[in-house]
Amino acid sequence: MTERAKAFFINGGAGRVLASIPALEKYYEETSKEFIIVCEGGMDLYKGHPFLHERAYDVWHKGLFQDKIVNMDVVTPEPYRVWEYYNQKCNLQQGFDIEINGKGIRELGKPFIHLTQEEIVNGKSVMREVIENVGLNKTIVFQPYGRGVHEHNGFITDPTGRSFEHANMINFVKKLQEKGFAIIIMSEMQFDFQKEGVPKPVAQPNGITLKQWAAIIKEADYFLGCDSVGQHIAHSLDKPATVVTGSTFAENISFPDNPKFDIQDMGEGKRKYDPIRIVPDEVVSKNNDGIMAMNDLIEDEIIKNLIKNFNKHVKKETVSFDKKITALKPKNEEKQETKLVPGLAPIKG
Repeated sequence: MTERAKAFFINGGAGRVLASIPALEKYYEETSKEFIIVCEGGMDLYKGHPFLHERAYDVWHKGLFQDKIVNMDVVTPEPYRVWEYYNQKCNLQQGFDIEINGKGIRELGKPFIHLTQEEIVNGKSVMREVIENVGLNKTIVFQPYGRGVHEHNGFITDPTGRSFEHANMINFVKKLQEKGFAIIIMSEMQFDFQKEGVPKPVAQPNGITLKQWAAIIKEADYFLGCDSVGQHIAHSLDKPATVVTGSTFAENISFPDNPKFDIQDMGEGKRKYDPIRIVPDEVVSKNNDGIMAMNDLIEDEIIKNLIKNFNKHVKKETVSFDKKITALKPKNEEKQETKLVPGLAPIKG
């Protein structure tokens, strides 16, 4: 009996989508089987891939079932249900590989992200605008909140225990500015940092795509974030990063073996594994609630380690501010006005 081609349904957030890429690349390279990818989690991150793009379909693609799926086996990989994953033996990428290729735990390459020339230029444009407005030439993209964050009547909470507490986020912005860093906030929410007492402007790009965010992260010097898509993008683009974990294990969701990654674990000794996508566990959820809350000493320790990792991996020339701005401008266009990325909100103080 001839084995049918497969339709891999990839769901969940953008971090999961990005994490699926190395396993799908392996499937393409190691088999001669036809397959498609049905992108329940969106196909933006597959766009431009040399051989996955042509196999990727939005779930609403016209005639997809009648033309493709009806003659295929449907496969929905779920790394959270892999034994090695929920026992902290593998990461998200490897969990997808075990589900898709069935060859156990193995080393995988970094996910490929294709950035167009326009996206790259827009990323450079954002960096130029940030430096011009803030007056600091060391740039950090800061993603403080994960997908589970909620905002209600001005209060921001994350019941999954993955995000920075709002007060800590504000403190990090203030303290990093004091250390000479310009901050770009990666968030769907907008904040009045001036009202929060932040002394310098903070960049808050708004209404842009994940690929545009990837270009911004590529052009920034450094990334700081929680368990969310930004750190997956930073890993893919070989960008140095500090990742703060809480309710989730770095062995599962991040890249402790990446020499450019500084993992700061808020959950060590307290965290319990949350069997998300297997069973709900109220006791574990309550245990992990508030696990990301920090005091001043913890904030300072994380920043100290961030600066150490920054100095180790970022080769930053010591140049004057005016020279830095000139270096960022296109040749022969020093007097040209910066064109903002479509949807980019003004930098706010």
